[in-house]
Amino acid sequence: MIIKQPDDKSMYVDELEKLQLMAGEERRQQIERELRILRAGIKGEDEAAYLINFHYGTSNKTAIIHDLRLEIDGRVAQIDHLLIHRTLNLFALESKHFNAGVKITDNGEFLRWNPVRRIYEGMASPIEQNQRHIEVLRDAVAKIEMPTRLGVRLTPVFHSYILVSANARIVRPPKYDTSKVIKADTLATAIETQFDKAGFFDVLGSASRVVSVETLEDIAKRLTALHQPAQFDYAARFGMSGAHRAASGQEYQSYQCRACDGIQLSIQHGRYGYYFKCQDCGANTPIKVGCGQHGHKERIRKQGLSFYRECADCGTSSLLYVNPTLDSP
Repeated sequence: MIIKQPDDKSMYVDELEKLQLMAGEERRQQIERELRILRAGIKGEDEAAYLINFHYGTSNKTAIIHDLRLEIDGRVAQIDHLLIHRTLNLFALESKHFNAGVKITDNGEFLRWNPVRRIYEGMASPIEQNQRHIEVLRDAVAKIEMPTRLGVRLTPVFHSYILVSANARIVRPPKYDTSKVIKADTLATAIETQFDKAGFFDVLGSASRVVSVETLEDIAKRLTALHQPAQFDYAARFGMSGAHRAASGQEYQSYQCRACDGIQLSIQHGRYGYYFKCQDCGANTPIKVGCGQHGHKERIRKQGLSFYRECADCGTSSLLYVNPTLDSP
């Protein structure tokens, strides 16, 4: 049964395309890169959603939640696809669209092939990324009403799979277990195999957790009710905020990593205050703010994903930057 379909992300594509038309050459290239990443992510999620719906859409044993974004106790998880089986086995699925394939090293590092530069480039491990998602999912499950047996609250079992495009090449290492990294079109077979290979106590435990179709649907709907849609302010992210930017031609500040000139940044807080963390290379870039008035000291205020620069002496407050959601595609 399908409880939730993927959120419509076309509005973000439209916004980036409009910004692209207004941007200068350097910023236009940055926006084009963001568009490629966004479109590839949407394509990968849509392909996986189609296959998941094909296999489980009419099943009364499995509930499907696409595009579940959770904010629990300050932590955020963007779960591309969540399958909830009647045995309370929960499958958190992270979909990745690799145009030219991916290589995994013996140490579990993921490398993405860049066909333009003809080299492998490092990327964040989707296995570790999805594990973080599951930790937040555990917290979410703890907040909703769950069925009980003999007065004991039933506890789900969580599983992680990374779904790669069916036509992508996966270079697997001999020493590192990559069994959870699979082609999207093999998901149903992988789950069936996992159930078939379950040991006696696993089978016994699953049997003791079987819930009715109505309870399964209720659990899925309670989790879906926790969904917090993502909000992206691309104009602020690319330094193009302001109602009159197109008419006035005013240039707004953008931010780049001082090590690799990347723009995939997020503001973090450390020992010496706020700084930019590059999601591409991992380097730190300091943040310097100042209103320009002698003796005045600006500070940075955090509100959700947004960061504001404020000067108490001037009584001013302006948007500095909007962090992307964690692990955005």
